[in-house]
Amino acid sequence: MERLDKVLANLGYGTRKEVKVLVKKGAVEINGVQAKNSDVKVDTNEDIIKVNGETINYRKFIYLMMNKPAGVVSATFDNYDETVIDLLDPEEQIFEPFPVGRLDKDTVGLLLLTNDGELNHKLISPKYHVDKVYYAEIDKPVDDKDVKCFEKGIVLDDGYKTMPGKLEILKATEHGSEVYVTIQEGKFHQVKRMFESLGKKVVFLKRISFGGIILDEDLEEGQYREISEDELLVLKKEKNV
Repeated sequence: MERLDKVLANLGYGTRKEVKVLVKKGAVEINGVQAKNSDVKVDTNEDIIKVNGETINYRKFIYLMMNKPAGVVSATFDNYDETVIDLLDPEEQIFEPFPVGRLDKDTVGLLLLTNDGELNHKLISPKYHVDKVYYAEIDKPVDDKDVKCFEKGIVLDDGYKTMPGKLEILKATEHGSEVYVTIQEGKFHQVKRMFESLGKKVVFLKRISFGGIILDEDLEEGQYREISEDELLVLKKEKNV
């Protein structure tokens, strides 16, 4: 059960004060009966709510997939840089979504955004072992020794030893390498720091999968879409949400 004014405010019908005015004008109906108070509780799953004769479609949660571009920060607010929230249209911003984990400012690729706090927690907590897969370009040759180091976990510059990861070599030459990296943590600049510990540098990084969800190839950088019901089921089934 939710307050009527909160439901309508979340859908962009104005502030709670403005919604109160709407109700007083007789513009809101609940199950065919004109609403008299804006603070009345409604069941958003069962009650039929109309505003100016139009039935509303209320959702409590929103789930988005974005192909994050470089130069944009994974935050809800920043004093200096454009954020991933700034890329959303007002109808999505109303739900106050936040990024699930983070991608570095210069890292591109799959970023999930939601206002579902429980799902967010289970997707970013290392104890739930959610795979995050990256495509990376490295400035030096990558070999089987590096693969084994990832399998054992790598000690970072601050002394922290990462959980075991998976390194798959796609291409390796004397001039550089292309790899897939799978990790289950999200430490600050983790993939870059793992390679730095091996004496190598990441020159390009793109997340291509998160929790079994694969980046939609039709999304250009900066674009986003709602994830499908099937994709949401993949996330929730794996984490028992």
